Amino acid sequence: MTTERNRRKPRRALWRPAAGALSGALAGFAALAVAELLSSAVRPEAGPVVAVGGAAIDRTPASVKDWAIREFGTDDKLVLQSGIVAVLALLAVALGLVALRHRRVGAAGVLLFGVIGALAATSRPDSTGLVDALPSLAGAVAGAALLYVLAGRLALRPAPADASSTDGALWDRRRFLVAATAAAAASAGVGALGRGFNASRGKDAIASREGIVLPAPASPASAVPKGARLRVPGISPFVTSAEDFYRVDTALVVPKVNADTWRLRIHGKGVARETTLSFADLLGRELIERDITLTCVSNEVGGPYVGNARWIGVRLADVLAECGVEPPSRGGPADQLVARSVDGMTIGTPVDDVMDGRDALLALGMNGEPLPFAHGFPVRMLVPGLYGYVSACKWIEDIELTTFDAYDPYWVRRDWAAKAPIKTQSRIDTPKPFARPKAGTVMVAGVAWAQHRGIDKVEVRVDDGPWRTADLAAEDTRDTWRQWSFPWKAAPGGHTLTVRATDRTGAVQTEERTRTIPDGASGRHSVVVTVD
Repeated sequence: MTTERNRRKPRRALWRPAAGALSGALAGFAALAVAELLSSAVRPEAGPVVAVGGAAIDRTPASVKDWAIREFGTDDKLVLQSGIVAVLALLAVALGLVALRHRRVGAAGVLLFGVIGALAATSRPDSTGLVDALPSLAGAVAGAALLYVLAGRLALRPAPADASSTDGALWDRRRFLVAATAAAAASAGVGALGRGFNASRGKDAIASREGIVLPAPASPASAVPKGARLRVPGISPFVTSAEDFYRVDTALVVPKVNADTWRLRIHGKGVARETTLSFADLLGRELIERDITLTCVSNEVGGPYVGNARWIGVRLADVLAECGVEPPSRGGPADQLVARSVDGMTIGTPVDDVMDGRDALLALGMNGEPLPFAHGFPVRMLVPGLYGYVSACKWIEDIELTTFDAYDPYWVRRDWAAKAPIKTQSRIDTPKPFARPKAGTVMVAGVAWAQHRGIDKVEVRVDDGPWRTADLAAEDTRDTWRQWSFPWKAAPGGHTLTVRATDRTGAVQTEERTRTIPDGASGRHSVVVTVD
């Protein structure tokens, strides 16, 4: 009998801590599920994972954000949210173990994380007030209560005199398992209900987008020249599809804005006539259509965060002029236009650049369709020649005229430059790095861009040889990239291919390597290949 009891003791010793860890995990699951359900009544952005993730993005150094974009690309938000959930799960397990001996302490720990989530939600730039705290707080209360109850099921009680327990105490496994199973099922149901409600919140916005028919532009884009599209396998398409167009922003939840209720307010220094515009107001104005290449300041040399699309919208300069705005070059008091997004993002743009004659747009459409939600529906701003963080506000709802001295937008407060014209860059699309082409003629090809200046020449160098002029595709406009190609007579062995571009001002793309911070990367793109 003693031998049998000794065999049972290690098993019982493991059972209870495992059940404690499970209690914590279930409490965390319940907290997130209840918060998900409450966020559907408040707004999805008020959920604890999204709120804490947004707060983390706001407080992360610019160099770390740049690293995340470089390493994870457009999956950076998924990685962040997955990391938050993983950390919360580990902390919940730890609190479950604490609750085995100190039920109130474990429950209080869950409540503390609810408070942190509430503070994160109410401190976000797009917060609607204290109501944003409700999902995190309600979820924490539910999680704390569940942990307290489950820990109670695990409480040891004196064993009867004839029991086989060797530690003189028992806990009721059956009662615990029944309670844990019920809690898991209820949490799963509540979470699914919350996700369903959150998904349905965007139905009106989706319906408003589906009901839009973009009118023919009064000033259509010119037909793309036949020679602008090179038929070289592996080269980037001249027009980037909406699905393939890069997306870099801080929104963990893509805003779904109803075009029928959307409004844009224009106000601030030098605005003689403050104006509020609806989507219908913009549709009723004279629309223009233009091919414009956008580039993200986080794009490394040779990176993917550049794309070319056909946009349709309203000239921003015309809208500002009707409000009485004059650029500082003509005596206006405001030199900075601050655009605000529905998610709280602020982007500052030089007023002179918006009103100097370039095709700065309040864009409504992309590649012949209303803007996709991920790219700013219903309206976004874009200014050719400037990196996106100082020009391309998505989901725009407010424009304030001010000065650079008076206000620092979101990215400027995080050590990026206040003004950032796009640098002259070029990229080798084919052959890919470490490719193994066959000896003979190998077509080297790619794209080059210097928006609002234009590309005049692209050159390719093999190893340390002379620079050789590549064949340039026809130019669409100076605001779009240009494709290029170079027939290379490849000899067997390892080789380094390097490209450089010259813009229309005569400036040659620099070989000096700089980081993306503070105003965009510079340097020349190279690929190493082995010719068989």
